[in-house]
Amino acid sequence: MVRVPKLNPADAQAALRNPLAFIADRWTPDPRTVRRAALAALVMSVVIVVTGGAVRLTGSGLGCPTWPTCTDDSLTTTRAMGFHGIVEFGNRMLTYVLCAAVGWAIIAARSQKPWRRGLTRLGWAQFWVVMGNAVLGGIVVLVGLNPYTVAAHFLLSTALITIATVTWQRTREGDTAPRPLVGKAVQQLVWFLVIASVLLIAVGTVVTGAGPHAGDSSKVERIPIDWETVAKSHAVLAWIVVTLTFALWFVLKAVDAPKGPLARTRELFLILLAQGVIGYVQYFTHLPEALVGLHMLGSCLIWIAVVRILLSLRERPEAAVDLPGPSAEVTVGSRA
Repeated sequence: MVRVPKLNPADAQAALRNPLAFIADRWTPDPRTVRRAALAALVMSVVIVVTGGAVRLTGSGLGCPTWPTCTDDSLTTTRAMGFHGIVEFGNRMLTYVLCAAVGWAIIAARSQKPWRRGLTRLGWAQFWVVMGNAVLGGIVVLVGLNPYTVAAHFLLSTALITIATVTWQRTREGDTAPRPLVGKAVQQLVWFLVIASVLLIAVGTVVTGAGPHAGDSSKVERIPIDWETVAKSHAVLAWIVVTLTFALWFVLKAVDAPKGPLARTRELFLILLAQGVIGYVQYFTHLPEALVGLHMLGSCLIWIAVVRILLSLRERPEAAVDLPGPSAEVTVGSRA
């Protein structure tokens, strides 16, 4: 059992002045712990998107009609708010779980030896995006679930997933300069895939903003376009992403690329196939809530896979560690 050191007044002052440095001086996490912390933050960034979708799909978007409190008279949900209040307030509480996961990632990155400043900054970037999205979520409630603010809320969540994915990848790399593993032509093809995926996600938010799931049983403003027409455009973009993914896999095989990019591309292709099946089934079955929720999860997984493909095109090997050995003078002297 590890004995907890006693804290003197100087230690208490140091902890208050810079708590992260105080923890880092007394704890060195295992590299596996740092990776798990980053992965936990990534998982929670996906969970908060899925539960946010559940709020909308159950018509609970205004279950708590105001913000930052749930009602004008109560910080939390009340019995009068019923099921919708529980769902909406529960999703708000999950933000604290997300903050805890991101906080753990920041503390683990700051405490790692040697300290990797870039990794810590990525953790803080996640924290500030979470804070910004929490405020934006409050604005969404205050403006009565305006579809444009809902779309912005989802896109900012996607930005959080992007940073969390990069952070998770960086925990498994060194801090040396990145070294490309493929040629420029392959890199350009991947960037086309990234751009097409961004458009796919953006158009998906338009489908959501114009579709039948407004987020609340009351009259909620919708984007004034035919959602079925936009859904067909969304499907076309999905096929473009699938085609680019297949083309990338073919090119990577042709140039005998490393296993990393090939494996990431294969993962994306399988996720896209599953997402396509869900997308078409939900369209022809008139958007059942369960399938729409799965589609939102698939959207997050697709974007994570695309970001991982982009990151797999280069490597950052661990810096070589200088081992102690005989000096040049000793070597020369021994030869003399």
